Amino acid sequence: MRILVTGASGFLGSYLVADLLEQGHDVAVLVRGDTPWRLADAIDRITPIAGSLDDVTALRDRLKAFAPDAVAHMAWRGVGNMDRNSPLQGRNVWDAAELAALCAELKVATFVGAGSQAEYGPLNRPIAPDDTTLPTTLYGKAKLAAGSMCEQIAAEASMRFAWLRIFSTYGPRDHEYWLIPNFIKTVAKGERMSLTDCEQRWGFLHARDAAAAFRIALTDARASGYFNVGHPDGPTLRDTLTRLRDLINPDAVLGFGDIPYRPDQVMVLQADVARLTELGWKPRINIEDGLRETIAWHHASKRN
Repeated sequence: MRILVTGASGFLGSYLVADLLEQGHDVAVLVRGDTPWRLADAIDRITPIAGSLDDVTALRDRLKAFAPDAVAHMAWRGVGNMDRNSPLQGRNVWDAAELAALCAELKVATFVGAGSQAEYGPLNRPIAPDDTTLPTTLYGKAKLAAGSMCEQIAAEASMRFAWLRIFSTYGPRDHEYWLIPNFIKTVAKGERMSLTDCEQRWGFLHARDAAAAFRIALTDARASGYFNVGHPDGPTLRDTLTRLRDLINPDAVLGFGDIPYRPDQVMVLQADVARLTELGWKPRINIEDGLRETIAWHHASKRN
């Protein structure tokens, strides 16, 4: 298949590009400026399309020339915690709707978007795709609105639509401000890591397993509607971080309880992934191996 990936320079987008190339697909990515560092190993095997979502209409001729069978919309502005309630989130809804409309115009067969567990809001139990969506942040509200608009645009154009709500992912090349990379950096230096009580139940999913879920959604004609992408197991965050600490520096002090829970603290990040498993997907990287790989990458990156 010929597949366009937006947000390919991002953490999960780069894993999706690698997965699609490994499976033999022709992959195009939106790029502006120099080659993003996460894509350096794939630059000779992808089709770069110069441009950005700042002007989707300007992409028409370039996308028409590539003629994608499917589009994976992974790009998103303001993914960091500091931007979760920024009005910037509203621009993402426009980006997604414009891109979906262009795909419909160009007769693209499949549109797959990256949603988020934030669309659900706090639910103190494993979350299913049909659960009520009550987001508490502008980020979650924008993801929900973008998915809903793209779904309708796709339906009117008879374009297959899938929206994959991402839970907690991890792995090499992640942004340093997220929990696991920041934890590795702090503990490796022997510094105290301030944390909540970490009673939350979080199912961490390796980025390669998440990428495989998106690839299935792009290529399997049965994949339509909303899916959760996460790990079905939900150990406590305290258990996972203690295990991670022991792999890095068993003597490091963890400051459980240093940070109070937020009023809207999500206490369960455990995904019901039954819809994905029906398509043959399941997590294949166990947490111990994934954490070791992630630690090794951070240590090697520091040396370089």
